[in-house]
Amino acid sequence: MIDLDINIDGAYDIRSVRGGDVNEAFKVYTDKGPRFLLIQRGGDNNFFQAEIKGLKLFEKNGVNAPRVLDSGVSKEGAYLILDYIEEGRWQDQKDLARELKKVHKIESPNGKFGFEFAYRGSSISFSNAFKDNWREVFLEERLDKLKDKLVEGGIWSREDLATYEKIREVIDTYLRRRESAPVLLHGDLWPGNAMFSVDGDPYLFDPAPLYGDWEFDIGVSTVFSGFDDDFYRTYLQDIKKDPERAIRLEFYRLYLLMVHLHKFGNMYRSSVDLSMEKILSKSMDK
Repeated sequence: MIDLDINIDGAYDIRSVRGGDVNEAFKVYTDKGPRFLLIQRGGDNNFFQAEIKGLKLFEKNGVNAPRVLDSGVSKEGAYLILDYIEEGRWQDQKDLARELKKVHKIESPNGKFGFEFAYRGSSISFSNAFKDNWREVFLEERLDKLKDKLVEGGIWSREDLATYEKIREVIDTYLRRRESAPVLLHGDLWPGNAMFSVDGDPYLFDPAPLYGDWEFDIGVSTVFSGFDDDFYRTYLQDIKKDPERAIRLEFYRLYLLMVHLHKFGNMYRSSVDLSMEKILSKSMDK
């Protein structure tokens, strides 16, 4: 049994499990059933605040997600204890799209874009300060901050910066004419943060929540393979077609690729360059 300085009622065994690249993850066996434990080494009491709030909003609004059972700080760092959902085989992804629809029906309580808690990642953080429009949150608080990190880290040259400024003008133009409503976003929607239980129920977890444009989640979800055509058809079936949607979705693909370029280095360089080329070429077609 792994020895941790965390009091979990009825625990009799703890095993390390796969849980992403940000936190250490453990399956805790208790006399009341298994629990899922996340630990951020050196993390403070604020580290999991946004995720906890997001999961509680999911629960309140009937979205299938692990329940928050406890959180705090120990000598190991910040920790979060959740229900353990036994993973099964992936089922009909139309059901998964319907769960995401539930998330996007949750409206910002103050009508603004952002979130009450900051985004805290292993390599970069964003303030999530509330703004009156989506463009400010996405472009100024996300992409511009990423650009600064890439330049400071020596990953981007002056030439790259000049290309980014052209891209920025395009994004600014398109988002200014997009009428966005602030709804709750998962914020990190890739197949590794979705699953089906052994009972075949779809689940969403590990959110990085903020109130923003629903297209953000859809764009981010396309970066890594895993969501199928049924997922997207079901999500979009009642949404009016928009000829500019394709280029806007590429903005959000670029965002996630820039996050990975900052975090993992030049292995994502070609993907970022290709995304920027697509944005410039699509904008010239308009």
